[in-house]
Amino acid sequence: MVVLRTLETLDRPYAMDPPDDGVIWWGLAQLKRERSDLNLGLYTVPRPTMNALVATNRNFKLAARLLGLDSKLEKSLLIPFREIKVECTIPKDDGTLASFVGFRVQHDNARGPMKGGIRYHPEVDPDEVNALAQLMTWKTAVANIPYGGAKGGIGCNPGELSLSELERLTRVFTQKIHDLIGVSTDVPAPDMGTNPQTMAWILDEYSKFHGYSPAVVTGKPIDLGGSLGRDAATGRGVLFATEALLHEHGKSIAGQRFVIQGFGNVGSWAAQLISEHGGKIVAVSDITGAIKNSKGIDIPSLLKHSVEHRGVKGFNGADPIDPKSILVEDCDVLIPAALGGVINRENANEIKAKFIIEAANHPTDPEADEILSKKGVVILPDIYANSGESLSVILISYYEQTKNQEKECDARANIQGFMWDEEKVNNELRTYMTRGFKDVKEMCRTHNCDLRMGAFTLGVNRVARATVLRGWEA
Repeated sequence: MVVLRTLETLDRPYAMDPPDDGVIWWGLAQLKRERSDLNLGLYTVPRPTMNALVATNRNFKLAARLLGLDSKLEKSLLIPFREIKVECTIPKDDGTLASFVGFRVQHDNARGPMKGGIRYHPEVDPDEVNALAQLMTWKTAVANIPYGGAKGGIGCNPGELSLSELERLTRVFTQKIHDLIGVSTDVPAPDMGTNPQTMAWILDEYSKFHGYSPAVVTGKPIDLGGSLGRDAATGRGVLFATEALLHEHGKSIAGQRFVIQGFGNVGSWAAQLISEHGGKIVAVSDITGAIKNSKGIDIPSLLKHSVEHRGVKGFNGADPIDPKSILVEDCDVLIPAALGGVINRENANEIKAKFIIEAANHPTDPEADEILSKKGVVILPDIYANSGESLSVILISYYEQTKNQEKECDARANIQGFMWDEEKVNNELRTYMTRGFKDVKEMCRTHNCDLRMGAFTLGVNRVARATVLRGWEA
């Protein structure tokens, strides 16, 4: 079997000779040919869509050119600080051994300790982790909080592992990377396939080597120092981002028609909060199917149904529709909150929404970006608005870590019970999200660019300035 991989850099020379293991490497230039197939001698492969790493690098390079960054500084900012790859072998419940590969990419620490989630998913790979780590660097900078970017993951299917197997896997992974994470170095958080319990295991295993360290992770259970409001934080961030964008265009959430692709943690909370603010959810989809009600879906009833039936399929308050049509349903605001690359050149022309809020990572391909821009569709980019790696979660993580560090430093002062209430957390989130949107718009005016480039130039500029101020030399 021939495995095909894209290069991590944009300009490495093309090489056709396949190595012994059957891996063919090809350069980006070969992927730019405008045809349906790439003929590589004996091997013919479909013309691929742009993966997350290539798209992220592309956006970074465009932002760097707008900012006029020195080419050497540009290259330095693009290369990760550290890439970690470890083997995690565990005994399974049936007595057999199983091996998994874990990754942690620490992208940049110019503005503070690196920060980013750990995901458990069968398709975790170095390119994806690298792209998401880089995005975290720009996101924390857009939010203007003192963090850098990181991301990690283990290639596994958590649904096929028992709770005890997941615990063993998490502890082995922590054992392999504990010397490379920490409060002042790299602070992990939950992501796809992980949760507060996963963070609790990491905290415990890390503490065996370094003493009790609640601030080493965020997103942990409340009883171990976690933050109130974090479960809803991602969806609430989408709400605040949507409010800011609509206000810019003289509109409010009330009365707008919304379509939400994805009804997991992000999509379900966004639907609930938008509905509470007067928005009309007319269509929703998840892995089980898609439903539509042009008069508006009863979201509380749908939430109850999705818990009881593990999905939106079969909900009697709406009509079933083809899941492939969810993105092109008639609406005012489209919120992709599931997978990346779902909005592409194949469906971009059919999208009817006036606004797109990217609640997923990289849901819009660059080709679709251009098509939608020509149609006048306004896209609020994932770097500002989204979940997985979202600004709201980053901010709550910052509050949580600061609180934990205060506990560690001031234990003798009896402030161990200190905790912000949920209203305080939500008010701070709104303040930061509103301020962040204004900063993005200012960059748009300065560089005469769209919101995506406005957000990228804002984040990249802040990291570049910090890098230079700390003594970077060309």
